[in-house]
Amino acid sequence: QKIHLKSIRLQCQLYLLLNSHFFCLLKNGMGLIILCAYVPKTEAGHCKWAEVLKDLEKIKTSKDIDVSLYTANTDEDEECQEPVMRCFFLETQVIIQECRIKKCRETQDVVNIWKNGNASLENNKVSSTNTSAKCKECEEYEEKNFTEFIQSFVKVIQRDCK
Repeated sequence: QKIHLKSIRLQCQLYLLLNSHFFCLLKNGMGLIILCAYVPKTEAGHCKWAEVLKDLEKIKTSKDIDVSLYTANTDEDEECQEPVMRCFFLETQVIIQECRIKKCRETQDVVNIWKNGNASLENNKVSSTNTSAKCKECEEYEEKNFTEFIQSFVKVIQRDCK
């Protein structure tokens, strides 16, 4: 009976090890003390920008929004990723103002993009003083129309989610 229970316990531990982040140390016959810890896996493929992407999809075909926006390059160096993202979210404030003036149907979606983006950036604080000198300021990028801006914004977010 004891051997059968040990076998089941071992099978259980192997199952947990294969299906989670599981670390187990037990006291064996020689007196070795082993520590056990179980940490469930996080959802694979989750992107912190998922909500932003959903809202970008909602507004990308808007006929109400007609603005030129500073549009960061999608191929900036990895070390410039955070300032590029900040630039896109700063420019959403311009879209919000445009929507309030024109009373766009998508105003709330744009506000959501701004709020969710800033919340994610705040949770992942990177000191702007540590930003490389080769990273451009937002105003240094070319102004592009709304459609091109949204396409670039989506590309940058998708790149960050990989």
